[in-house]
Amino acid sequence: MKAFFEGIETLFVDFLFWPWDALRSLEPHTWWGANVINWILMIICCVAIVYWCKQLKLHADNGEEDTTSTAHSFLE
Repeated sequence: MKAFFEGIETLFVDFLFWPWDALRSLEPHTWWGANVINWILMIICCVAIVYWCKQLKLHADNGEEDTTSTAHSFLE
C-alpha cells in the first residue's frame, strides 16, 4: 500500500507540478514572469466582468428586468 501512495506522490511531484516548479524558479530572476498566470487570469476576469455589466445594462435599458417588489421572494 505504501508503494501505491509513493506512486501518487511521484506522479504529482515529478510530472504534474513541473510547470509550477518552472514558474517558481523564475521568481528570483523576474517577478513578472513568475506571475504571468495570475495576470492572465486577472485579465480574463476583468473582461468577463465588463461583458457581464454591459449585458446587465442592455437588459435594463430594454425594460426586460422585473423591478417590482414581488419579482423575487426575498424582496417581500
